[in-house]
Amino acid sequence: MRKKSELSLRERALQCLARREYSRAELRAKLLPYAQVEEGSEQSQAIDLDALLDDLTVRGWLSDARATSQLVHAKRSRFGTQRITHELRQKGISDELIDAALPALKESELDSARDVWQRKFGVVPQDAKEKAKQMRFLQSRGFSIDVILKVLKLASAMEEG
Repeated sequence: MRKKSELSLRERALQCLARREYSRAELRAKLLPYAQVEEGSEQSQAIDLDALLDDLTVRGWLSDARATSQLVHAKRSRFGTQRITHELRQKGISDELIDAALPALKESELDSARDVWQRKFGVVPQDAKEKAKQMRFLQSRGFSIDVILKVLKLASAMEEG
């Protein structure tokens, strides 16, 4: 059996993809340090790596669309649309795929924000300082101001009624 450092680029790629979905840009960045420099040219290693990524994509093993839906599914209950969109962009997901995921995210954002607020606070803020604290927390999770205000308004309405 070979040592871990002797794994081929293809084997490394398949090990990564066996654990979770990766975007093309994310997998390329992860594999680039391991790309073999055979002719001493950095350009030849990039071509070999791109050819491997093309092959994985053609075989259906590498998919930006699947990586997008996996990340959205994993994060939607804890984070808002803004934060998830930012993470997708960081992972090199195209704007077209992000735009396709946005309607479903926006549809469930209020429910997600209410759940996050309920788990973290659960009580309506009693003063401006506490309200600002709760709003900052929800903003840090990527929820929009409109959604945050709706959550706090619904919470205070539930407490009154």
